[in-house]
Amino acid sequence: MSIHIHWYLPTNGDSREIVGSGDDSHVIEGVSRPSFREPSIGYLADVARTAERLGYEAVLTPTGTWCEDAWITTAALTQATARLKFLVAFRPGLVTPTLAAHQAATFQRISGGRLLLNIVTGGDPVEQRRFGDFLDHDQRYARTGEFLEVLRGVSKPAHEPGEFDYDGRHYRIEAARIDFGGYELPQIFFGGASAAAEQVAARHVDTYLTWGEPPSVVEERVRRVRDLAASHGRTVSFGIRLHVISRDTEAQAWAEADRLIERITPERVAKAQAVFARTESTGQQRMTQLQEGSGIAAVTSRNARALEVSPGLWAGYGLVRGGAGTALVGSHEQVADLIGEYHELGFDHFILSGQPHVEEAYHFAEGAAAVLRARRLIAQTHG
Repeated sequence: MSIHIHWYLPTNGDSREIVGSGDDSHVIEGVSRPSFREPSIGYLADVARTAERLGYEAVLTPTGTWCEDAWITTAALTQATARLKFLVAFRPGLVTPTLAAHQAATFQRISGGRLLLNIVTGGDPVEQRRFGDFLDHDQRYARTGEFLEVLRGVSKPAHEPGEFDYDGRHYRIEAARIDFGGYELPQIFFGGASAAAEQVAARHVDTYLTWGEPPSVVEERVRRVRDLAASHGRTVSFGIRLHVISRDTEAQAWAEADRLIERITPERVAKAQAVFARTESTGQQRMTQLQEGSGIAAVTSRNARALEVSPGLWAGYGLVRGGAGTALVGSHEQVADLIGEYHELGFDHFILSGQPHVEEAYHFAEGAAAVLRARRLIAQTHG
């Protein structure tokens, strides 16, 4: 299969620093951030139109109380774009699957079929309880499995007659059916590094997502999930979420990584790591482990490369940001080579980001993406 390249929509703001997104402060230990960009519809439309212009297939939106609501924001942005797809992240335990299907069907109609779904089960117990969700880790994934079963059940194609009934542990649905008006249920993306998550992926999703770990680490997970899916008579595709610093030369790329780490203090790292320590997310635990023991030293010495956990894979983002904590760093050819390496392992979808998101979208598109296109690896998109 060809590579699908996606970008990221910073719905909690943007800046020229690692903590410009995923951080609720506009000040880093007394250092003001005049480069901070509010997540206004005007700015997010700039990011979306840039992604569309440069040939990115879709943009991922995050979900949580720290950012704008993904459904409302992306619905607005469908009117500012023509071809770009929106990978909308949402938590399945907070809405009923029938309502989610209804929202998806409406989105498909108003956007002309440009919706993709990113199912986020949730791993931070503090945030989950803000929403009134007190289930434990494995219960949440069991609920996600039921949610996806119902979501598909109520979203039958027009040529299939009948309504959908379901009686499970978490959902009871009677006589439900959602009309997609000629469109289909969007492709379902889903991530999770635990055994419970892998079982859900194997049974229910179209594309299984992982955060950026070294190729030697994720290779085994791809094989395991592929085999699990096959045991259920299914196939899944694979995607990976990464930041990216792609420059004309390797030295320029690592100089940018050095610049990013220079604005972080050991105190800021310690504060972030305390938050990450409470997580129930296996994926977040793995991101934290990548830089465990070397993060403070790297910040103190201002040596970004001390956090290179695999050739060209940098764990600096995970010092202060939850979620995806690694970046591909190198020359355009090196970054393209790394993406090619992951692709050979089975990854077809690459969800990338860089700050600021307009400028970095150009760096990657005109650099590493151009190399990949020359190698005929990127899927062709209209436009």
